Formats: sequence, C-alpha cells, structure tokens
Amino acid sequence: MLMLGKSRGPRPLIWRGSSKADFKAFREHVQREMGYALFLAQMGERHPTMVRTVVEVKESYDGNAYRAVYTVRYADAVYVLHAFQKKSKKGIETPKAEIALIKQRLKNLIDDKETRR
Repeated sequence: MLMLGKSRGPRPLIWRGSSKADFKAFREHVQREMGYALFLAQMGERHPTMVRTVVEVKESYDGNAYRAVYTVRYADAVYVLHAFQKKSKKGIETPKAEIALIKQRLKNLIDDKETRR
C-alpha cells in the first residue's frame, strides 16, 4: 500500500478539493519549491522533511508562510489534500480549521478508495 523505493516514472498527482487552485494562488517561488517536493514524492523519493504517509511541506517567502499537505498512502498516485497560506498570528501551530479540512479530505479519500475495492 505505502510507496517505498523509486518508481519507473512519475505517479499521477491528484488534487483533492480546492487544493490545486489554492496552490496556484501561491507566489511563483513558493510553487516552485513546493512543486519540487511533490515531484520527489511522485518519483518515489523522499523530501528531507518527509517522515510519514501524510506530509506537510512548508515554505516561507517574503514574510509569509505557505503549506501544502499531501499523502503517499496509496501507491497509485500522490494525493494533494490541501494547500494554503498560513495566516495564524499565534505561534507556529497550523490553524484548527485547516487541520479539520485536511482530515476531512483524507477521510474522503480513504472512503473513496475503500468503496472502489
């Protein structure tokens, strides 16, 4: 189920919910840096920050914090669950509403995969 090792070619990148539109709204520099992490995941490689099957990629640019969250839980594709600009002024925690959205999209993905068996 979990992808380990390099694949022959890039796995599809599947955007869940509004994650692609949200990602496209990021500054070009941020898209490039986060896009590289997503590409590594597609190729079956690990970005230095990747330690789990659900990964949060962080990028800071021009005083702003950006996040993209994806999963490599399934071998068929890399699923982008959410992309957002962090606006929290209280510490480094990801806002609860963003975490709730990520959890809901992951649950929906798992449900989609389970019903297709």
